[in-house]
Amino acid sequence: MSGHSKWHTIKHKKGALDAKRGKLFTKLIKEITVAARTGGGDMDANARLRKAVS
Repeated sequence: MSGHSKWHTIKHKKGALDAKRGKLFTKLIKEITVAARTGGGDMDANARLRKAVS
């Protein structure tokens, strides 16, 4: 058998995947925040914000 516990294996796989996903979401939220601060909150007038949201 590869390991002692099925749940231990799942925990490590899920932890790595969650960390990767969290890093991506942090990057996206940061871009949306910066775009909204620099160009305003109106998506029709702010191309950077429109691109970040879509």
